[in-house]
Amino acid sequence: MDLTVVLVLGLSCLLLLSLWRQNSGRGKLPPGPTPLPIIGNFLQIDVKDIRQSLTNLSKVYGPVFTLYLGTEPTVVLHGYEAVKEALIDHAEEFSGRGRHPVAEKSNKGLGIVFSNGNRWKEIRRFTLMTLRNLGMGKRNIEDRVQEEAQCLVEELRKTNGSPCDPTNILSCVPCNVICSIIFQDRFDYNDQEFLDLMERLNDNIQILSSPWIQVCNNFPFLINYCPGSHNRILEHMNYMEFYVMKKIKEHQESLDVTNPQDFIDYYLIKRSQENHNQSSEFTLENLAMTVVDLFGAGTDTTSTTLRYALLLLLKHPHVTAKVQEEIDRVVGRHRSPCMQDRSSMPYTDAMVHEVQRYIDLIPTNLPHAVTSDIKFRNYLIPKGTTVLTSLSSVLKDSKEFSNPEKFDPAHFLDEKGNFKKSDYFLPFSAGKRMCAGEGLARMELFLILTTILQNFKLKPLTHPKDIDITPVSSGFASLPPPYQLCFIPV
Repeated sequence: MDLTVVLVLGLSCLLLLSLWRQNSGRGKLPPGPTPLPIIGNFLQIDVKDIRQSLTNLSKVYGPVFTLYLGTEPTVVLHGYEAVKEALIDHAEEFSGRGRHPVAEKSNKGLGIVFSNGNRWKEIRRFTLMTLRNLGMGKRNIEDRVQEEAQCLVEELRKTNGSPCDPTNILSCVPCNVICSIIFQDRFDYNDQEFLDLMERLNDNIQILSSPWIQVCNNFPFLINYCPGSHNRILEHMNYMEFYVMKKIKEHQESLDVTNPQDFIDYYLIKRSQENHNQSSEFTLENLAMTVVDLFGAGTDTTSTTLRYALLLLLKHPHVTAKVQEEIDRVVGRHRSPCMQDRSSMPYTDAMVHEVQRYIDLIPTNLPHAVTSDIKFRNYLIPKGTTVLTSLSSVLKDSKEFSNPEKFDPAHFLDEKGNFKKSDYFLPFSAGKRMCAGEGLARMELFLILTTILQNFKLKPLTHPKDIDITPVSSGFASLPPPYQLCFIPV
């Protein structure tokens, strides 16, 4: 048979199969735009700004709609009511991790972020318990953050007020904090191995937020057969896994089961207790990937938020001045800020919250999946269906925030200037998959930003009105544009 005929027949079969799969489920799923064969609704999504695409589609199809990203259906939840109903009211049913082929290729279904089922439940339960045992949310972790913030101050003083890019130096603080929890160790800011890890972590989040990765996730066959930046993610993950395995081996040789010092020690003890269980999830491979997950999640999101926060403070010097006035009045210049100060610093607390709300760091959250067939708002979502929850639509809701596209700490203040909580503040997501390190991240953001502003005046290289605060990408994460500033000691 002629090769052309074979190709035409094969393509026709694929098209028919694609159409059958899409149409067979549409009677049960929420409404949505009509998908094309094979590519689905891909052409209706701007991979450079997915959040805006979802907002536009929600205006046509409502707060719950279906997209076909390739041949697979994805249910999108848009707005606070739909997101809350799924992640909080039906937390168990929406607790699965949805498809993310690039991450699945690099994580192999291990760890805490992209695992599923019993593996995820056991590792997450163990991780939360161990982090609490190690002082998460307690005074000894606060001491570590304060010490690291002071190390940051000393490094910033070395710039002598000269222009500098804050990317690497801001990454060092949260990374050293998480290293002290995982490894019982910290790095010097000039350690080349440390800087290499920082560079790989920063590169990973840049790549994950790029349009190319959105293409790869929609058409997974590209991952194995096409060159591209996704291969760098795999290289970085292999490097970090190898690095962590070396640390695990060192811990195995020095382990004192009567006196565990860090996360790896606790895990190794748990693993030895599970030796009789042939199906135990507590393997060395799972430990390595869990540590890589904690390492990345504990560094990338916090350092990116810090970097964006400084850019917003440069853009809005009147906000910076009010925060520094509050720091001078409550903390002064002769001691380090502490978490106890936060209740007496409503404007500073509001500023930190507003930074997280405004930058909308993870616009569409990490993908969820339903763990069983579920009837949701008169629709039937089949088990395993990927669900995207638009955190943007919650953080930028005009009913809750008077001017959501404007950076304004008043969004979290009442008429008397007291801090005002909001149920719509969900930068860490919600439900059973919410960020395990939320407490640590919130502590770090408050202590690091107040320590910087206690010790330095932030000087931009251009007039504030000319500072661009538009994110350079809004795929996986909203990343600030590159910039420099001067840290002038006060």
